[in-house]
Amino acid sequence: MVESRCGLLCSQCSFRESMGCQGCVNIDKPFWGDSCPVKSCCETKTQKHCGECSSFVCPTLHTFAFDMEQSDNGARIEQCRQWQEK
Repeated sequence: MVESRCGLLCSQCSFRESMGCQGCVNIDKPFWGDSCPVKSCCETKTQKHCGECSSFVCPTLHTFAFDMEQSDNGARIEQCRQWQEK
């Protein structure tokens, strides 16, 4: 089951319960800001997640996966690859 647009596993997010977040696939606006560039991109392209994109892995997703504040060392990219296969 796809939990997010970027491959983040929402079910493992420590903020999910405390913020009442239902995951970006189920909300209009993220609780952490006015918008999310990854969420917006996927929705504009009518894709469930980044793994469906012909530009996968794009610079935006790569930044989210490896930047200092949000890094998961590429785990979300690998998750999108797994969702691609389903």
